[in-house]
Amino acid sequence: MTAEKQSAGSTKTFWTPFRLAGTFLVLTLLAAFGASSCNSTDESAKRETAQPKVTTNPARPAPETTMTTLPDTVRDAEMRAVSGAPIKLGDYSGKVLVVNLWATWCGPCRSEIPELVKLYQEFHPKGLEVVGLSTENPDASAQGVQKFVSDFSMNYRVGWATPEVATTLMQQRNAIPQSFVISRDGRVLTRFVGFNAIETPVKLRKAVEEALNGKI
Repeated sequence: MTAEKQSAGSTKTFWTPFRLAGTFLVLTLLAAFGASSCNSTDESAKRETAQPKVTTNPARPAPETTMTTLPDTVRDAEMRAVSGAPIKLGDYSGKVLVVNLWATWCGPCRSEIPELVKLYQEFHPKGLEVVGLSTENPDASAQGVQKFVSDFSMNYRVGWATPEVATTLMQQRNAIPQSFVISRDGRVLTRFVGFNAIETPVKLRKAVEEALNGKI
C-alpha cells in the first residue's frame, strides 16, 4: 500500500460517525456558552458606539473587583436618560445599586437584561436599584435604545454612559456586558465582566442579597 493510500485510510478511520457527532456537539456548546461578551467590531457597534472600543473577553465571566469605590467623576456625572431627569449615580446613596454597561447590538447583553429585570422586580422593595447604561452614542441610538427598553420591559432606569464614565468603570477590561454591585455606602463590592447564562445570575443574585443584608 502506498503512503497516500495509508494516509487516506487513516483519515477515514479517524473520522468515524461517532467522532463527527462528538465534534459537532462540542462546537455547538462552544457557540452557546463561549460568547460571554461582545466585540466592538460588530457593524452596528462601529456606527453607534461612543465609548472606547469594546473587545471580546475570552475568559469565563466571574466576579471580580479592583475599584473599591466609585470615583467622584463617576458619581457626579450627569448622564442622559431614556426618560426623565438625567441619571446621576451619586443620587443612589443609601441604596444597593447594580450598574450595568450594555448595548443593544450585544448578544450576551440581550441574555443578561431579562435577568436584571427579574432581579429588580424581586429586590426593589428591599432597597435595590438598577441602572442600565448603554455604551452607544446617545444621538445615533436613541430610537433603538427606546425600542429595546420597551421590547425587553426594562423596569429600571436606563440611559447612556458618558465616554469618561465608561472608561473609568471598565478599568481597561473593554468588554460588555459589565455589571457592578455597589453597597449602600458607595463601595464597589463585585464586578462581573461578561455573562454566563448558568453562572452569572446565581452569583449576581447572591451578591445582591448579601449587600442588602449588610454581609459585605
